[in-house]
Amino acid sequence: MPLVTRTAFVHRLATSAPDDVSALEAALGDGSIDARGIVAILGKTEGNGNVNDFTRAFAVRALKDALRPHLSPSEVEAVSYVMSGGTEGAMSPHLVVFGRGEAAAAGSSPALAVGGAHTPDMAFEDLGRLGQVRLVAEGVRAAMRDAGIDDPADVHFVQIKCPLLTAERIAAVDARGGSVAVRDTLKSMGLSRGASALGVALALGEIEPAAMTDAVIGRDPSLWSSRASTSAGVELMNHEIVVMGMSAKWSGPLAIDHAVMADGIDIEPVRAALRRLGLSADGQLSAAERPALVALLAKAEAPSTGRLRGLRHTMLDDSDISSTRHARAFVAGSLGSLVGHAGIYVSGGAEHQGPDGGGPVAVIVDRRLVPSFPASGGPQS
Repeated sequence: MPLVTRTAFVHRLATSAPDDVSALEAALGDGSIDARGIVAILGKTEGNGNVNDFTRAFAVRALKDALRPHLSPSEVEAVSYVMSGGTEGAMSPHLVVFGRGEAAAAGSSPALAVGGAHTPDMAFEDLGRLGQVRLVAEGVRAAMRDAGIDDPADVHFVQIKCPLLTAERIAAVDARGGSVAVRDTLKSMGLSRGASALGVALALGEIEPAAMTDAVIGRDPSLWSSRASTSAGVELMNHEIVVMGMSAKWSGPLAIDHAVMADGIDIEPVRAALRRLGLSADGQLSAAERPALVALLAKAEAPSTGRLRGLRHTMLDDSDISSTRHARAFVAGSLGSLVGHAGIYVSGGAEHQGPDGGGPVAVIVDRRLVPSFPASGGPQS
């Protein structure tokens, strides 16, 4: 009997509106996606990405409705739904479906491994504080176990959807005699993203526990994770966590690598990651190579200094448009020029996710479509 291992699948599906699940329904209907194997669905929706961006919840509702004919109620809720609002510039709204199945271990190994976990609902006294950091760290460890990844060094990206504060949630904390880290609901998004990112750093051993205090969250940009991507939303009370890495326990054509952009123009680390995966030998994806790029996931943030490579920027001074919206469009343009399309997942607000003004990036490729990939499909690192 041939050895059976887990294998991952990733599908990028275009959408025409936040509730457009027609491509997903078609893939479920023709069997190209097995609903029972879905671990997570990431999405870019065309809202404002702020506290009142209900396109995220709208999309989640539509996705759950699409899965209900195929899964039990508990299985539907077990999927992680990470909707990131805001497709400014030319970023194309889309979904990225992550899942797994079983296959004979005849393909390439190590290969992409995917795991998911949901934390318990969070007490909102903990948002932006060490309680959230520790809760997320335990959730990341659970997602690693789900993926069968033992060594944190094998993790290349951790995608998290985290909650935020609303006036109602703040009032509930007040009523029970508690306190919140911040009363500005928009600022609570940044604190939640930052604490979640530090939770990733703690779980992966990127930052020593002794360096973590309430005082550093959202304030000390020298503390950051190279593999965290966090997105805050009003549509949940807990954290939905997706871990992606490479594992010898998995086989198949998909592989992942990561990079860290120092700023919104810094595409060279991403180019290097593409090269490590066998693409972009001449510095940019050719038309023939583009189908091999299954997904590109990135974080974006306006530099807090008000300057980008010595020149003044106005992203932080614009009272009409949030800086996160500017940054998403800017980084999507930079990366789109490298990979040749705008169907990429760029999430704004990179507190403790990469250096100030920069952010982590993950690249997932289908090695069968990489020109340099051996036709025999032998083991690849």
